Amino acid sequence: MPARIPSWAWVGGLTVGAVAAVTVLAVRADHGPHPAAGAARPGASATASAHPSASAAPRTPAPPAVPAGTGTGRRVVYALAEHRVWLVDQGDAPRRTFTVWPGAVAPDPGTYGISRRLNATTGSDGVPIEHIVYFAAKSGVSVAFSNAVDGSSPAPAAGTRTGGIRMPKADGRALWTFTSVPTKVTVVR
Repeated sequence: MPARIPSWAWVGGLTVGAVAAVTVLAVRADHGPHPAAGAARPGASATASAHPSASAAPRTPAPPAVPAGTGTGRRVVYALAEHRVWLVDQGDAPRRTFTVWPGAVAPDPGTYGISRRLNATTGSDGVPIEHIVYFAAKSGVSVAFSNAVDGSSPAPAAGTRTGGIRMPKADGRALWTFTSVPTKVTVVR
């Protein structure tokens, strides 16, 4: 008579197999498409064409161009109305662009220099933040780019005067790596 495998061994083996399967699926999901800021909201409808095009591959729209009149050379460009930032290299080529969530206090249009960088702290709204890049002040409020440690994008609390311009974690890391004191920041309407 063959030896019986104890039930704890079966449970352990099944657990290891389940963890391995979940890990494989997580890695595959991480390499798949990710939603972007400004993506369609749940419940939005799309109209399908009655005549599909010959090309089945979806076209990715070109990123918005850097606004005109923002200067030359290595700089960060922040468009207030678009809630968008561009990282522009020395040759005036945009290296990255992304949307941001502005604070309650917006900087005036103009050209600034990054005055200070801080790896991590707690924002004036009580949220732990990182990659803080200060570049302006208005009415006694410091204005800085940052990202929440947990990746959240909370709206400023009503009546709170915050100058934090929040962004997704990956964009916060990119801006942190791209900038130093006194990298130029150009703010446009």
